[in-house]
Amino acid sequence: MQQPIRIAPSILSADFANLGEEIRAIDRAGADYVHIDVMDGHFVPNITIGAGVTKALRPHSKKIFDVHLMISPVDSFIEDFAKAGADIITVHVEATPHVHRTIQLIKSLGKKAGISLNPSTPVSAVDYLLDDLDMVLVMSVNPGFGGQSFIESQLGKVAELRRRIDDSGRTIDLEIDGGINFETAPRAIAAGADVLVAGTATFTGGPDAYEANIRRLRGVD
Repeated sequence: MQQPIRIAPSILSADFANLGEEIRAIDRAGADYVHIDVMDGHFVPNITIGAGVTKALRPHSKKIFDVHLMISPVDSFIEDFAKAGADIITVHVEATPHVHRTIQLIKSLGKKAGISLNPSTPVSAVDYLLDDLDMVLVMSVNPGFGGQSFIESQLGKVAELRRRIDDSGRTIDLEIDGGINFETAPRAIAAGADVLVAGTATFTGGPDAYEANIRRLRGVD
């Protein structure tokens, strides 16, 4: 069953010179999750932030820290992000040789565990994992940069995952990330996504616009 729609602004699109204030602003504006993209310049062609910055940001919001690790090998960094204040830790299937063990590691640290599927990663990658997952993240762009165009084929993947999650009878977040804006958000929701990662669409217009942007992404306005 699809859950209420939640908006997870990606701080990749925030003003990095004022990250603490930016997080307080999206908190006030009604964001549900704070999406933190961690990139290593190896698994993806970009470098962003690490556990130290995540820890520094934690006091600025009580909202769920949704940490997306685009790093490989990933296992040795999971405990650092758990200690830094992550609530959900999501890893890519391709970033670890033993993904089930990685999921178990996340859970052992008291955190919710997610799996991310790149555009070319099949839905079958969640086979034998779904019973242990709290989130499945569908990448609707190739990971590594903000501001990319939405890949249409991923709506079918979302719909198939929606069916699988519903059949499992479990409460699992179905998140989509990449090219989510005021046009693509309702289509992602219609396909079955219930957590929308939106960077540019949230942070456009500055803090005074964040509340309206989030409401519009949610489908309220």
